[in-house]
Amino acid sequence: MAQYYTYVIASLPMLIFGAKPPFSYERLLQLCEGFIPEKERLVLAEIPHTDEHPYRGIHSTLDTWYEFDRDLRNELVKIRAARRKVDPLKYVRLDDGYVEPYITHIALHVCRNVSVLEAEKALDQERWDKLEEIAAGHFFDFDSLVVYALKLLILLRWENIRLAERGVLLDNTLKAVEAGLT
Repeated sequence: MAQYYTYVIASLPMLIFGAKPPFSYERLLQLCEGFIPEKERLVLAEIPHTDEHPYRGIHSTLDTWYEFDRDLRNELVKIRAARRKVDPLKYVRLDDGYVEPYITHIALHVCRNVSVLEAEKALDQERWDKLEEIAAGHFFDFDSLVVYALKLLILLRWENIRLAERGVLLDNTLKAVEAGLT
């Protein structure tokens, strides 16, 4: 029977795609400490450090997530390899050979976008939507905590992109000012 972590999950702020993340991933792990078993906290701690699925067959939520993300990445590789006339088999990750048709549709739609940033945003929106789908029926169990952690990683990624853009803008402004002074 699944354990429920009502207190810790109810105390977490709601995550909204495109919004600023409420805290760091390390802070999420700190908030969970003492409220969830150490074994599950270690699973959460490992999620941001791997693209591969180290818990295959143990956590169905992670199975579903990593399968979706792998299939999406593989479809993107196939489309991009075809454009460059390169063999995609050098780049795809091993899978079972079957890909849901809607994943291919997502990849095609995203690759048609002329803006790389907008394409990445569309990909992450699709990932977010998939996490919403995975979360259906999970309310205060470990699966809902895993989905929360994955969503937080998406928000943190976009926060890093926003900060990097500001850094580039600041660098360009400083260079323009320096050029005007000399």
